[in-house]
Amino acid sequence: MKKIAILMSGGVDSSVSALLLKGLNYEVIGIHLKISKFCNPQDELDARLVAEKLDFPIYTLDISEDYQKTIALEMIKEYSRGFTPNPDVLCNSQIKFGYVLDFLRRINIKFIASGHYAKIIKLENNYFIAIPKDTNKDQTYFLWQINKNYLKNIIFPLGDYLKSEVRQLAIENNLSNACKKDSQGICFLGKIRLRNFLEEYLPIYSGTIVDSQNNILGYHSGYYFFTEGQRHGLDIKTGGGPYYVALKDIKNNKLIVAKENEEILFTSRIRLKSLNLLIGEKIISKICKNNKINIFVRCRYRQPLVSGILNLEDKSVIFSKKIKGIALGQSSVFYINGDQVDNSLKNHIILLGGGIIKNKFF
Repeated sequence: MKKIAILMSGGVDSSVSALLLKGLNYEVIGIHLKISKFCNPQDELDARLVAEKLDFPIYTLDISEDYQKTIALEMIKEYSRGFTPNPDVLCNSQIKFGYVLDFLRRINIKFIASGHYAKIIKLENNYFIAIPKDTNKDQTYFLWQINKNYLKNIIFPLGDYLKSEVRQLAIENNLSNACKKDSQGICFLGKIRLRNFLEEYLPIYSGTIVDSQNNILGYHSGYYFFTEGQRHGLDIKTGGGPYYVALKDIKNNKLIVAKENEEILFTSRIRLKSLNLLIGEKIISKICKNNKINIFVRCRYRQPLVSGILNLEDKSVIFSKKIKGIALGQSSVFYINGDQVDNSLKNHIILLGGGIIKNKFF
């Protein structure tokens, strides 16, 4: 019987994942991660109640110190530079499927599972992440930075289930958290607002809010408290909005805003840093022509997929149509049709990889 560790958040998704793994005859071990002082103790209790119900051991792993060093401080640093980072992407690659998986392998547990809505598909000796059955809950956007060599050790039990089916399984099996609401926001902050958290580390740095013609419309307390595409929270009392943050002029401490359909809000091309591809070189060479790959792309979670071209030489993406509200520092995530890899995968959309947006062009 294979041992597998399941990351137990205390929510219904990871709980049903554990239930499904038990049905597949794995020796299941629960791992609850304590990642910060803001964690809700109820979540750990809920995870333990499910583990007790399903009869497997569960352990709490306190990684709050490592999380603070690798995720929280990196996030603060990126905000201070004017970028908008995605801590969930970093958490998956550096913590859950990085630090924790490395720890498990050292104690002879080779496999790890979680309640992510995603699929792992094996084709010969290759492993791929694919969009799940429930496209509404698709969480592949947050998985692009994982080390591709670890895909063979990862299982996502919910890949072929709808959220409604997961809820029903929890109810039918009398899991105590069957009707628990899904968590919202950034996990390590709990109920703390991101703005309030950042204010503990970043000083008030007053500057102007200007329109695309450089007319002063208002004032802000720090460019790092705002994100491109943001509408709410702007102290604008003139100009007949609504306005959206279009750009952040870090050098002059300005927020440049624009009305809904102004050209400055739209992006036709981006440049990337920290590019990571989840597919091996042999397949990349098959789908790549002149260092270019035809892809589908999204630049924020839940954004509809847009076709584009990934240029591996200069790490850029050209969109087939302009995209509104792109934020520097966010993830640009790429997908390909499964039949670009192999005809047997024609019914799947495969996660190719992604990168961090460092420049955007109109």
